[in-house]
Amino acid sequence: MTKPARITVVGAGFAALNGIRQLRRRLPAAEITLVAPTAEFVYLPSLIWVPFGLQRGEDLRHDLVPVLEALRVNFIQAYATGLSSNGRTLLTDAGDVDNDALLIASGGRFIRKPAGVEHTLTLCAGIEAAETIGARLRAMNGGTIALGFGTNPQEPAAMRGGPMFELLFGLEYWLRKQGRRDAFKLVFFNPAAQPGKRLGEKAVKGLMTHMRKRNIETWLGHKLTGFESGSVNTEGGAFPADLILFMPGMTGPEWIQDSPLPLSPGGFIRADEKCQVGGFERVYVAGDAGSYPGPEWMPKQAHLADLQAVAAAENIASNLAGKAATAAFRPELVCIIDTIEKGILVYRDEKRGFVLPPLRPMHWAKRYFEKHYLKGLLDNRAA
Repeated sequence: MTKPARITVVGAGFAALNGIRQLRRRLPAAEITLVAPTAEFVYLPSLIWVPFGLQRGEDLRHDLVPVLEALRVNFIQAYATGLSSNGRTLLTDAGDVDNDALLIASGGRFIRKPAGVEHTLTLCAGIEAAETIGARLRAMNGGTIALGFGTNPQEPAAMRGGPMFELLFGLEYWLRKQGRRDAFKLVFFNPAAQPGKRLGEKAVKGLMTHMRKRNIETWLGHKLTGFESGSVNTEGGAFPADLILFMPGMTGPEWIQDSPLPLSPGGFIRADEKCQVGGFERVYVAGDAGSYPGPEWMPKQAHLADLQAVAAAENIASNLAGKAATAAFRPELVCIIDTIEKGILVYRDEKRGFVLPPLRPMHWAKRYFEKHYLKGLLDNRAA
């Protein structure tokens, strides 16, 4: 009797969980093992509301144990540390895990640069960071707040700018509703002259227009040289700030850096449009850990991670059946840039792109989407 295929999934984010669901749907008899530091999922897109009290940090934290049990997925609490046997063995700090197919979905990490980055707070670092930002904002009676994001110089698309636009506009609205807006100067900074260009020309113009209408100052087109306590330093000069909120550029997870996996210039796992890792049989990557071919605007976002997880799962199932991989993910950008007051819908694919003007229903659509998405992702019923 043929033994069930052993599939290992690394990570506990969007790509990992969607990958598990897709794999179980296609391979009901497979032995699936999830390897992650904790059996917990954090809905990161809603961190933007935590500083303003629209969302509690604990509400974004979800226990995965019931889900894994329902999907008949083994869980190993461990950190991945490397690979051996051409990908057939995952090395972890809790021991080796053998597999017949491997899906790497352990996400990316922020580059802790430039110098003095410790003087900044990073929203997407997690719940604690978002709560700290909220506490700092409530303790301020006035002053200058600087908000910006960076990129990976070796891989410019490796950035997460959308949440910073949302934090910026959400902060402006929150201060205005409290009657404290006049006590604060808000400054948006970015080394690019047109930040957010991946969203499209119309989106960039709309964002800049929104900043001008809200009396948000800009410091654009100057390379960052570092931060100090109370200062943002660039090649175009420095400006003072009482609070600096900064999203650094991204790179791949630390554990892959000394592995035999092929890496992109920016430190991500190099993969093709089918999410296959070159030179490794039945090793796939989905989500922020990978670097994929596609248009220059292709984002690092949960929606694309889900699309990549679907392709990877389908291809793993094909490989285990003795067939070649044929499923490719579709490059697509879908986001609602939330301002609390309203939301700006942005869409791009390889054929078209459009931007809707700020609309109140888009804010509520984004709030509703969280509940709808989580209901499907964390469904405790068996697949």
